[in-house]
Parts: sequence; structure tokens; C-alpha cells
Amino acid sequence: MVFDWTRRVIGRRDFVKSAAATSLGAGIFSPLAAMASNDLRPTRIESYRALGRTGLKISDISFGSSRLRMGDEGIVRHAFDCGVNYFDSAETYTGGESETVLGKALAGKRDKVFLTSKTITTPDSNRDSIMAALEGSLRRLGTDHVDVYFQHACNDVARLKNPEWYEFAGRAKQQGKIRFTGVSGHAGRLHESLDYAIDSGKFDVILCAYNFGQDPRFYQRFLRGFDFVALQPELPRIVAKAHDKGVGVIAMKTLMGGRINDMSPYQKDGATFPQAAFRWVLSNPNVNALIVTMTSPATVDEYVGASGATALREGDPDLLSRYAAANSSSYCRIGCGVCESSCPAGVAIGEVLRSRMYALDYKDRDLAKREYALLSANAAACLECSSRACAGACPYGLETERLAESTHRMLA
Repeated sequence: MVFDWTRRVIGRRDFVKSAAATSLGAGIFSPLAAMASNDLRPTRIESYRALGRTGLKISDISFGSSRLRMGDEGIVRHAFDCGVNYFDSAETYTGGESETVLGKALAGKRDKVFLTSKTITTPDSNRDSIMAALEGSLRRLGTDHVDVYFQHACNDVARLKNPEWYEFAGRAKQQGKIRFTGVSGHAGRLHESLDYAIDSGKFDVILCAYNFGQDPRFYQRFLRGFDFVALQPELPRIVAKAHDKGVGVIAMKTLMGGRINDMSPYQKDGATFPQAAFRWVLSNPNVNALIVTMTSPATVDEYVGASGATALREGDPDLLSRYAAANSSSYCRIGCGVCESSCPAGVAIGEVLRSRMYALDYKDRDLAKREYALLSANAAACLECSSRACAGACPYGLETERLAESTHRMLA
């Protein structure tokens, strides 16, 4: 069946806002009957979960290091003192500074933590270049091995079919430089790439964008079965399949853009929007853990406050639905990809808008520029585009033609 997305978008924003405002008191979240009471939040990690068949027992709230810079060692040590034992990094984060900071902060603690890194490959990458990337990460991290090494930001199955990766992985495992391999993804063709990685049986962990705003179950709670707002119906299936096959599942981008300040008027009893968002993710038994960027000891304390969650708490649905209603038509659902099929120039619109999110929502212009510079199909073509073929293509109502063009001017 072919759906008319344009018709589905009409009136969507008003409908969502109305539903969020009027339905919350009507018990429509009652299927989540297992919501916990708002007791005092923990001061340290309360739950360590097995990461699929790897056997690694990792903190359910784990450390994302994409914004670490020299001098941030104290943040890392504070997270460690709070019980965080899984630290995620990549060679591209802050130009390598992130890995260097982790190495310094965790010196002498290597046997108590799990370290990961990532590298971006292409269908033509060779085993020697991948090994060189790994060895660079090991030097910066100050270790002789990483626990999981990821193919990073994978949005092309051809990259996963490259035999050189498997030759590299076999050699690196034999040499003791990596223990397990994984795939990370948050862009177009996400579902296809993750399905391939899981079905191949050659990857131990997947790291994927997954949040309440991408899960149809969330919208069904207050839109009474209408899931047209959520175009990520494959994600619950994929994480369930990974779990069933023993592949570890770690969630990222769990804050749906992280526009946290908007929610402060609605946060009650010490519960915060990030904690509610984390509890949503962790309530899925197929998700082993999540990583989130931690930028200060205060954010570490706040985020760790959601550790141990297996269900939403009273008040969480209100926070999440209000956030979704406020941001639904301005947030790009990572991995949706509907708009990209309309672009005659092949612009990676989703990736362009992800870079925009880093600049405007995360307030990290440097990270945004680095990520944007990695795009081979950026929005340069949008500056001279006369067709505006993507106008109206977004099922959520985003003005992709305007956003892509302004992002290029901001980040190029």
C-alpha cells in the first residue's frame, strides 16, 4: 500500500499537542501499570547488565565521551566513582582528545572498566588502515586493548560486506587488541545495516539511536493506536532480534535531541526529563544499557539517578509526552530517511540535520562542524537547488529544504 504522507502531516502538530494536553489525565498510560514510585534517586549505578553473549557486565547508564576535552578528567573520574564502568569513545571525538582524556583519567583502573572505540570505514577500506586506526586509539587510551571496537556510523551495507574488516578483526582479536566487534548507526539505511550485522553472526554488539520518540509504542499510549507520528517501527523488532540472537544492544541518542531546558517547569519531585527518557529506554528488556554524553559532575549525578530502572515512574509519561508535543515538528527522527528519497542531488538530509542538532541542541558547534565535514553528500547542493523537491517530504512537517540550506551555511 502506498501512503500519502502529505495528507498524514496535515494537522499533525495540533493533533499531537491536543492529545498530549487532554489525554494525560484520562488514564491512557495505564498499560504501563508497573510504574515505580518517585523515591530518592540513587547516588551511584544500581544495575549492571550482561552485554549480550559477550559476558561483559556493564553499567546500565554508561559514559559517552563525544565532548571530552583536555582538563575534563575530573568528570570521568566522578563517573567512575559513581559506579560507571563502560566508557564509549571514537577516534573522531574532539579530534582524539576524548580518548586521551579517558586514558589519563582511567590510568590504573583499566582492570575495573570496559573501554570501546570506533572507526569509520568504507567499502574499500583495507585491513592495514583499519589496524592503524585502532592502534592510534590504543595509544591515546593508554591501553593495549579495547573491549569492543565498532564500525562507526554505518549506513551502508556495502561497508559491512567488506572482507577486509573481517580480516582485520580476526587479526586484532588474535593479537589481543580487541575482544569484541560491533556496529554503530544512527542514519539512513539504519535498519538494513543493523539487520545485516545481526544476521551475519559476525558482530557482538550494536549501538543504535533509540529513544521514546522513535518507538511507536510511546505514541500509541496517548494517540490511541495511531502511530503515524513515529516512523521507526523497525527499531523494536531489531533490538528484540538482536537480544534473541545474543547480540548486545546499547542505545544512544536517548534524549530525542536533548532540548532539556524546555521541560524544567514540568519536572517534579526531583525527577527530570533525562531520567524519564532513560527509564523509557531501560524498561525495554531487550536493551542492555545506554550511553549518554556526560559533560559535568552534575550531569553525571543526574543521569545516574535513572540507574536500575525497569519501568517508568509516575510523572514520567507526562514529561515525555509534553516534550514530544513541543518538539515533534522540529526534531529530525534519526534513521527515518523518508525525505532523502526525494532529493535529486542525493543529499544525506538526515545526517545534515544530525549535525545541526549537535550545533543547536547540544550547543557544541565544534562537534557539529567535525561531523559535518565527514559528510560526502552534504547540503552544498541545497544552495543552488531550484526544484525544492524535498519540500513537504518530511512526514513530521520539518521544512527540510530551509533547514538543510541554513545548516550548510552555518557549518560548512
